[in-house]
Amino acid sequence: MNDKFKLSQEQNMFLAKRNIIDSIWKSANLEGIAITFPETQKIYEGGNIEHLRVDEIVTINNLKHAWQFILNSINENINFNYISSIHSLVGSNLVDSPGKIRAYEVKMAGTNWIPELPSKEKLENLLKEVQIIECETEKILTLMCKLMKMQLFNDGNKRTSMLIANHELIKKGRGILTVSEENKVEFGTKLIQYYENENKLNELIEFIYNKCLDGIKS
Repeated sequence: MNDKFKLSQEQNMFLAKRNIIDSIWKSANLEGIAITFPETQKIYEGGNIEHLRVDEIVTINNLKHAWQFILNSINENINFNYISSIHSLVGSNLVDSPGKIRAYEVKMAGTNWIPELPSKEKLENLLKEVQIIECETEKILTLMCKLMKMQLFNDGNKRTSMLIANHELIKKGRGILTVSEENKVEFGTKLIQYYENENKLNELIEFIYNKCLDGIKS
């Protein structure tokens, strides 16, 4: 795999800031929140949408705060503390023990597969493991997918993993990752297939690379 985009960090930051509401909107849709782009923008700017539940509005505001955090700390290294900080923002007032490693078994919707209990040591091993991958984009997408499968936290793992991926993509000038409405079902299907079969990882990464990465062609 080759890098799809090669931007300067400054160019990628500009792209991310210009598209931040779009990124939040697509993340909310991926979580099953029925909201339009203009409604997302209204919430981002401090407004309210009557047809949304309180937890849905909190989800969107949490994504806003997490995006602002990664853009303000773009040169920070990815480690347990940083990932934990992202999850604390994503899960604030939504999930049990935000920022804390999952300590009990969880079941995944759409599959009988059950993830093993995570640990800080397993995360640190994963962070080392992906460093051998030469292509920056492949390295980042591999980390994201494996973080999702690890299910490090009680909930909010997809959002957290995608934010971590975007942090690294922006930092390295490799574009922006979002899952659009038209790709949502196929993404979910391929993710479940990967959960159930580790050999499906490359298929998932290839789909994300082709369908979910945006940037500026040089």
